[in-house]
Amino acid sequence: MEFRGRMSYGDYLHLEKILNAQSPLSGAHDELLFIIQHQTSELWMKLAIHEIRSASKAIHEDRLQPAFKMLSRVARIFEQLTGAWDVLRTMTPSEYTQFRGSLGQSSGFQSYQYRAIEFLAGNRNDAMLKPHAHRPEVVAELEQILAEPSLYDEALLLLSRQGFDVGADATRTDWRATRTPNDAVLAAWREVYLAPEKHWMLYELAEKLVDFEDYFRRWRFNHVTTVERIIGLKRGTGGTSGVSYLRKMLEVELFPELWKVRTEL
Repeated sequence: MEFRGRMSYGDYLHLEKILNAQSPLSGAHDELLFIIQHQTSELWMKLAIHEIRSASKAIHEDRLQPAFKMLSRVARIFEQLTGAWDVLRTMTPSEYTQFRGSLGQSSGFQSYQYRAIEFLAGNRNDAMLKPHAHRPEVVAELEQILAEPSLYDEALLLLSRQGFDVGADATRTDWRATRTPNDAVLAAWREVYLAPEKHWMLYELAEKLVDFEDYFRRWRFNHVTTVERIIGLKRGTGGTSGVSYLRKMLEVELFPELWKVRTEL
């Protein structure tokens, strides 16, 4: 019962820093909910980044079983993030308006960790560096991600190493450019799905990637519905178009051939 001079639970987790990191700018009751919702989401995203990077490295090294475990964890992280919107949705439009003016130009659109996740997964767009231009160290980190193969790039390079024809994706070196869906890649995944018992490791990798994107899409969808429920069709605090922008993002596919192959089978 005595912890003076010994590491305690709070010491190990630095709980004093974490629990004192909430500084509401208004007297509104629900601002604390809003802050904690976004802070905890950023913590989960930090873990997702760690796992995606590790999974990419494992695939690059042909260590697929550890990659499967990491990708399963990423999907569960996004399941947690999806469920968190249910808590925020307990806040009504009237309650949000009590402190929305205190947010200034801050917006989730400016989350560099979210941007890192998109870049790591393969949705790459140089224009999305602009919201972070005031943070050179953040831009440098994002630039480093753009200079390396994405998670999906590593999966396609693995297909090539396993003897599959993936067309231009086998020799592509400009990793920061937006990738174009490739019929050769679609044909390769089709071959894997037509004979899963023959290509089991690749088949399982494909399903782990789809599982990740499935939960990622659910998170995006819950984001859209939560925002519309609370602010309707008003513009976002950071200057985005709000719901219309978020709806557009629902159309983005991280692993397009893995979704299209279902139609081909």
